[in-house]
Amino acid sequence: MDFGETRAGQRVRSKSRKPTRIQIRNQERILDGALGVFASTGFRGATVDQLADAAGMTKPNLLYYFKSKKVLYIAVLELVLERWLEPLEQLDPDGDPADQILSYMRAKLALSKQRPEDSRLYANEILHGAPLLANVLKGHLKALVEEKAAVIRHWCETGKLNPVDPYHLIFMLWAATQHYADFEVQVSALLGDAGRDETYRAAEDTLETVLMKGLLPKS
Repeated sequence: MDFGETRAGQRVRSKSRKPTRIQIRNQERILDGALGVFASTGFRGATVDQLADAAGMTKPNLLYYFKSKKVLYIAVLELVLERWLEPLEQLDPDGDPADQILSYMRAKLALSKQRPEDSRLYANEILHGAPLLANVLKGHLKALVEEKAAVIRHWCETGKLNPVDPYHLIFMLWAATQHYADFEVQVSALLGDAGRDETYRAAEDTLETVLMKGLLPKS
């Protein structure tokens, strides 16, 4: 994915040698801390001082690895998209359609549960017009969705799934799974004493029932 100044090209200034283990750990600390800050405040609200504090290092040290707030923000977005796109990339055209779609749904729910900040950061970027994601949305993401939509369309045409618009099925899966991260406060308020694990178990069971009853042809 080409964001311009990506973390691969900007983490460490030196091109003459590979980063050390300490440098890699520091980069990961910066990215982890920055994710929480950006998810809470957005790009404009975050300051370099906040980002340095979240990483547990000085401002000059942070800027050694990422030369500006924008470069760091792009690197965090790139990391989030790498995690998010991997489950979709794993959708196997040779696999059982029901198993493949359920596996994708479960992977997306697991990401919402384990890394809700990822979803909130991405949603915030999209709501602001995706100024730093436009190229990816029209490039790598579009190509990947087209590839997987073709797989789903083939399953429908061969009678393995009921006829559905593959793009809107993918959109529905995104919306249904990411809801639990983006609207976690609302979900918790409405469900009251339901534990987080129980909430996600119920969500998975409900989505499986709806998907399989709607997608699988009656035998």
